[in-house]
Amino acid sequence: MGLGGIGAAAGPLIGGLITTGISWRAAFVFQALVIAVIVVLSRGIEDPLPPDPSRSFDTVGAVLSAAGLVLIVMGILAADNNVWLMIGMIAAGAPVLWWFFRRTRAEEASGREPLLSLSLFRNRTSNLGLVTQNVQWLLLMGTSFTVAAYLQVVRGYNAIETGVIFTAATLGLLASSLAAERLARLRPQRTLIISGFFLAIVGIAVLIALAGSFTNPWVYAPGLLLIGLGLGVMLTPSVNVVQSSFPEEQQGEISGLSRSVSNLGSSFGTAIAGTILISGLTRGAYAVALITLGALGIAGLVAAELLPREPQANGAPSASAEDAP
Repeated sequence: MGLGGIGAAAGPLIGGLITTGISWRAAFVFQALVIAVIVVLSRGIEDPLPPDPSRSFDTVGAVLSAAGLVLIVMGILAADNNVWLMIGMIAAGAPVLWWFFRRTRAEEASGREPLLSLSLFRNRTSNLGLVTQNVQWLLLMGTSFTVAAYLQVVRGYNAIETGVIFTAATLGLLASSLAAERLARLRPQRTLIISGFFLAIVGIAVLIALAGSFTNPWVYAPGLLLIGLGLGVMLTPSVNVVQSSFPEEQQGEISGLSRSVSNLGSSFGTAIAGTILISGLTRGAYAVALITLGALGIAGLVAAELLPREPQANGAPSASAEDAP
């Protein structure tokens, strides 16, 4: 998880070098090459769990879940152009997701294996952990998008200069991610997640305060460093909280849900911040975008505060799991 966060934070610098040195189209070619390398290297990976050809894949469920989430995210993106289009797309996405969950419930009741078991949502600790994961990636991608757009459009920095400034966040993520194992031995997971959100929120506040008072590009470094440190501290503990809430036989399923929730957070962060900025790329819009992200960070902090203080045994349901819908 830490390496994933480092990759996301390092993207602006790598992309800036390619965009400035060659062209923005070359940046997409570079990503395609990275994917090709991943495909080649993945052929040497031995699957610890052999595939079961007797089990089918829920294609209909995958299509429904993807379609519903795409409609909602696109609806958020449409907010700056047409409010009615936004309402229409979100209104269209909601029943698709409802259809997905209704179909999933029916599939489970009939003894078939759906894309996602609804029992995963009956664990209160896991649900809170998923919320923190979603907000963490929302903050990472939302702040990256907001600060990058502001630096280039308002301040007039080129892509390389913007990427260099973002190295502060990358260094913060790298430092705290490398220390994740040691921190996990010294402090409870809940404490690390709360501390991470606190650092990230303080970092956002520092960004807002310094950006409006100074023109030197390095005034963004302290805020980005704090955000990177905070995210690095809490990325791994959030995953640990979620996956340790389920027994071994459900690890594949909860891992997929965990990763999907994180990716959804990235989409939400970019969509929300982008919608605010596109409505008027001014200092006011920049501040509003960061304030919005900070408010969402506070929501993640509240979810972290609600996590149980005592760690649960692997697969043990939370105290209120039976009461969850």
